[in-house]
Amino acid sequence: MTWDAWGDPQAAKPLSDGIRTLLQQALGIEAAPTPPLPAEQVQLRPSALSAQDREALSAIVGPQHCGIDTMSRLLHAGGKSTLDLLRRKDSGPQDASDAVLLPGSESEVAAILRYCTERRIAVVPFGGGTSVVGGLDPLRDGFAAVVTLDLRRFDALHMLDEVAGEAEFGAGVTGPQAEELLGAQGFSLGHFPQSFQFATIGGFAATRSSGQDSAGYGRFDDMVRGLRAVTPAGVLDLGRAPASAAGPDLRQLLLGSEGVFGVITRVRVRVHPIPATTRYEAWSFPDFATGAQALRAVTQTGTGPTVIRLSDEAETGVNLATTESIGEQSLTGGCLAITLFEGTPAHAESRHAETRAVLEQHGGASLGEAPARAWEQGRFGAPYLRDALLAAGALCETLETATTWSNLLALKAAVTEALTTSLTESGTPALVMCHISHVYPTGASLYFTVVAAQRGNPIDQWRTAKAAASEAMVHTGGTITHHHAVGADHRPWMRDEIGDLGVEVLRAVKATLDPAGILNPGKLIP
Repeated sequence: MTWDAWGDPQAAKPLSDGIRTLLQQALGIEAAPTPPLPAEQVQLRPSALSAQDREALSAIVGPQHCGIDTMSRLLHAGGKSTLDLLRRKDSGPQDASDAVLLPGSESEVAAILRYCTERRIAVVPFGGGTSVVGGLDPLRDGFAAVVTLDLRRFDALHMLDEVAGEAEFGAGVTGPQAEELLGAQGFSLGHFPQSFQFATIGGFAATRSSGQDSAGYGRFDDMVRGLRAVTPAGVLDLGRAPASAAGPDLRQLLLGSEGVFGVITRVRVRVHPIPATTRYEAWSFPDFATGAQALRAVTQTGTGPTVIRLSDEAETGVNLATTESIGEQSLTGGCLAITLFEGTPAHAESRHAETRAVLEQHGGASLGEAPARAWEQGRFGAPYLRDALLAAGALCETLETATTWSNLLALKAAVTEALTTSLTESGTPALVMCHISHVYPTGASLYFTVVAAQRGNPIDQWRTAKAAASEAMVHTGGTITHHHAVGADHRPWMRDEIGDLGVEVLRAVKATLDPAGILNPGKLIP
């Protein structure tokens, strides 16, 4: 991934005429792009590692795997949130890790943690670098220095049990690598978050990721059967059987732990044969409430789509769900829903027919295959649009939450109002769009995309708006995060999420596994 934007620079796209018109008419933005800051003009704060520390760490991983040069540090200066990207437009001194370490074995990870504990050096585990909640910020938090631990060399498929349908990966395997390694033997993981092209197996586990096929295959934490993590106190090797009653499930300490308890090195996951066929159908609903009721009926009936999602009126109106036509006038009206069905031809057909009957019964009108296929083809492209919007003077970011079906509309209204009010007070109209992309028998997620004009200090502008939205979430019965994780950005609301005693439990786990507190300080735990 490029240092100052999302993903592969070769995949970046300029703003279309439709988006430029939308920005000008709705937000008053003329969309004249600002030139990017050349990497050679970026000033990083000098590395705080002593010569002794650099030599010792280099001896553990090898000189070729200890990066102290400017570009190595810049590429690991944080994640890919809007705040991260806005900070990288600043030519003034920027924070970055003091060194980037690429261990190749668990013994090297353990040696790094021992040394950093002794020398009071913070350690930030790093997978694909796709965090959008400050989870990779190189915070020193009182430590002498901070290093990034890049897991890219943990890139093997260690085991595939075709009978059980399980595979074990190194934590540094990316989403595409996992599909390629499994696909060569006729299997698939089926986990496709928007970060799929760059995020890693270890990162999926550490953040409790949720992929776009979650209706069919579950969240990533549903897929995990076992995992290993190296901690300053030793190695945790968890998950012996498909299910167990041997006390609390300690895997849950590492799933969603964001690197604060240990460095995940291996993950064993449930896999499935590559589907024989995929069926597609898009739907239109007259309004979001009607569409949400339809999705609830499908989920509670258990008809079994692999993908089911619903865009609200605003998102449908600008065609955000089908990225090739973003900003163009929608032809569907109302709210667009997408359904996909994977499996054997007979199983996919039967599930498709049952889902179709439920959606029709609840007010849906079929739009055929085309919009669903267009969504699938463009589903990893939206973050590139954000890069172009930021360069054009727009503020663009996403945030997500989840709640029960009975509370869904109230939560959506509260978060939308909080964002609109905050951004209006900063001096700009706001376009707030929303979709449901993950469904459960008792509730669903809400994923918001926000576009406004940059006003004053855009970092402060977005922090204020995000805080208002977060307050609305916790006070209207939503979770502070459904799949983006906690990181540094959501940390102030963790006490609201789990209570005072819950915070003490997390602190006790931290004190046991990482007594010196070197692992990813300033994240997750208040």
